[in-house]
Amino acid sequence: MTKRVKKAVFPVAGLGTRFLPATKASPKEMLPIVDKPLIQYAVEEAVAAGIEIMVFVIGRNKHSITDHFDTAYELESELEARGKDELLKVVRGIVPPHVSCIYIRQAMPLGLGHAVLCAQPVVGDEPFAVVLADDMINDGGAGCLAQMVEAFANAGCSILGTEQVAAEETDRYGIVDAEGEGPLLEVKSIVEKPRPEEAPSNLAVVGRYILTSGIFTHLSQTGRGAGGEIQLTDAIARLMEKDRVLAYRFTGTRYDCGSKLGYLMATVDYALQHPELAEGFREWLKERFFGANTRG
Repeated sequence: MTKRVKKAVFPVAGLGTRFLPATKASPKEMLPIVDKPLIQYAVEEAVAAGIEIMVFVIGRNKHSITDHFDTAYELESELEARGKDELLKVVRGIVPPHVSCIYIRQAMPLGLGHAVLCAQPVVGDEPFAVVLADDMINDGGAGCLAQMVEAFANAGCSILGTEQVAAEETDRYGIVDAEGEGPLLEVKSIVEKPRPEEAPSNLAVVGRYILTSGIFTHLSQTGRGAGGEIQLTDAIARLMEKDRVLAYRFTGTRYDCGSKLGYLMATVDYALQHPELAEGFREWLKERFFGANTRG
């Protein structure tokens, strides 16, 4: 019987250099998309997928992440005293009561693979998800991770979230060579950030994974790869020598919020979907780009 995916690992120890100076004192995962930080969207996606234990692998200067998911007694007391019941409900609802948050320190910046390995004492021998908050995925429903958790329940093996990227962008991703029809494909090989002329395809692994615990053995034996870091991609390639690995072509729109352009795109699209802001923001966009006589 396939074990249920109950734990998700969030590697949040990166420096966020592409957003300096905004990330000099605040983690990139705390950058807001409208009125919620990136990391909260990622956690909400995990909760919607039925995950109950959130494991944050953090580094220095990440205290605002732990504070965000902790109880803010003074803030809650102030909101309650002022009768701001709706805001109080929002603050108290950031983490549902049945969800636990665990924090693990990544002492050395050795990359994504090392960050995942740091979570082994909490994950143990269970299957688990890995969620990169940089990649926001909006499918208008429960979310990409819920799709993948359902696929894992049927397949019982590691699954990589993937999407087609432009051929000239393969050197930014792990790229898979996969076969099959439909959303689930058999992965034949995987390579980290190949040059376009060397890439086996343009099917890229993005920030969603369901992994079996066997990955930890390979991570512990994997030396430093591209960029001098321990690459999760390299460990997955070793895992494939014995275990089946699938690629999942998810349904939804991905925003690369690790880039400034992707972050701005997500901000605009989420603002246009916001129940309180959408109408006014849409009217402002019309006036800004099409002139002042568009109302009505």
